[in-house]
Amino acid sequence: MWDQLWINARLATMREGAEPFGAIDDGALGVKDGRIAFAGPRRDLPGDPKTLARQVHDANRRWITPGLIDCHTHLVFAGNRADEFDKRLNGATYEEIAKQGGGIISTVRATRASSQDDLVAQSRPRLEALMAEGVTTIEIKSGYGLDLDTERKMLRAAKDLAAKAGLRAQTTFLGLHALTPEQAKHREEFVEHACTSSLEAVASEGLADAVDAFCEHIAFTPVETERFFAAAKSMGLKIKLHADQLSDSNGAALAAKYGALSADHLEHASETGIAAMAKAGTVAVLLPGAFYALRETKLPPIDALRRHGVSIAIATDCNPGTSPVLSLLLMLSMGTTLFRLTPEEALAGATRNAARALGLAAEVGTLEVGKAADAVIWPIDHPAELSYWIGGLKPDAVIRGGKLHQTS
Repeated sequence: MWDQLWINARLATMREGAEPFGAIDDGALGVKDGRIAFAGPRRDLPGDPKTLARQVHDANRRWITPGLIDCHTHLVFAGNRADEFDKRLNGATYEEIAKQGGGIISTVRATRASSQDDLVAQSRPRLEALMAEGVTTIEIKSGYGLDLDTERKMLRAAKDLAAKAGLRAQTTFLGLHALTPEQAKHREEFVEHACTSSLEAVASEGLADAVDAFCEHIAFTPVETERFFAAAKSMGLKIKLHADQLSDSNGAALAAKYGALSADHLEHASETGIAAMAKAGTVAVLLPGAFYALRETKLPPIDALRRHGVSIAIATDCNPGTSPVLSLLLMLSMGTTLFRLTPEEALAGATRNAARALGLAAEVGTLEVGKAADAVIWPIDHPAELSYWIGGLKPDAVIRGGKLHQTS
C-alpha cells in the first residue's frame, strides 16, 4: 500500500509539454517511501482510494505544486548591512562606506569571527522564512570567508543547517567572489590558491556539489574564472557562474563552454552568449531581488532567452548586501512584473527549471512518479496566484520527502 494519498486535488505538475502549469483538474497524488507513487487524474487510480493507501486525504480542491526550489542563495553569513543601507539612502556612496570598513568586507569580518554554530543559529531564521513559503530544496553558497578555513566553515554550516531543518540542500564553493584590500595586493597568489589547495580541500572533503565565481570587471576576469573552472572540472565539481550582471564580460559563453549548470543574473548577456547557453543546456537563473535592490534599469534579455529556448529559473539571491530577500514567492511576483515573465514561466522557474539549475531534474521539480515526494498544498483558486499576490500568501501544508508538515 501507499503511505498517503491525496484526492480531490488540483495538480500543477509542471511537466513540460502538458496543459498550462501541467494542470490536472481532478487529480490525485500518491506517496510511498518518500517517493511519488501516483500523480495523475483521479479516474486513473488503480482502485478505490481506501484500498490504495494507509492515509487518504481530501484536498478539498486545493492546488498542489511541486516543492519550491531556491537555486541561488548566499544564505549563510554573519551580521547584516542594514546600517549601510541606511547610510546609502542618506547620501553616502558605496566607496565611502567601503573606506570605512563596510561593504562585503564587513560581512567577511563578521563571518570569520563567527563559529560554525553561530553561523547556523544566525542563518536558521532566514531558512525558516523560505521554508514557510514552501521551499523544499535550496542551494547555499560560501564566499564570505575569502580564506579556506572560513569557506569550509560556511559550507559545513550550510550542510548542518539543512540537515537539522530536514530539507534538501546543494552547497556551492564560491571560490572567486571578492578580495580583501590586502589580498588585492597579491591577486595572482589568491587565484592560485583558490585553483589548487582550496579546491582540493573542498573536493576531497565533499563539502561542495559545485563551484561558482563572480566574473565581472569589479571582481574576477574571464581568464581567472576559466582557470578556476578548468581546475574544478578536473576534480569532478559542477560549474555555476555569476555572469554578465553589470557588464557583458562574455560570462554566458564562458559558462556554456564549461557545461555550467547555470549562468546567473545575465542582465548584460549577449545574443551570442545566450545561443551558447542554449547549445550547452545551461540554465539562466534570474535574480529580480538584486535587480530591485540595486535599482538596475537594464532588464535581462528575456526575449532572447525564449527565442533560443534557454530554460529560465528564478531565485532569491539571499545575501546581506545586494539582495536581502527572504521570500521566493516575492521573486515570482517580481519576475512577472519587472521581467515580464508569465505566471507559468515564473512558477517553472522556481520548480522545474530551478531543479535543472542544480542538476536535480531527475529528483525534484515536477510531480511525476518516481521523483521525491516534495510538494506544496496551496489555498488558491489558480496557480497564477503564486505570482499575483504580493506578500501574505502561505501554503496550507508542505510535503517534504513524503512527510506532511502543516503550516497553519
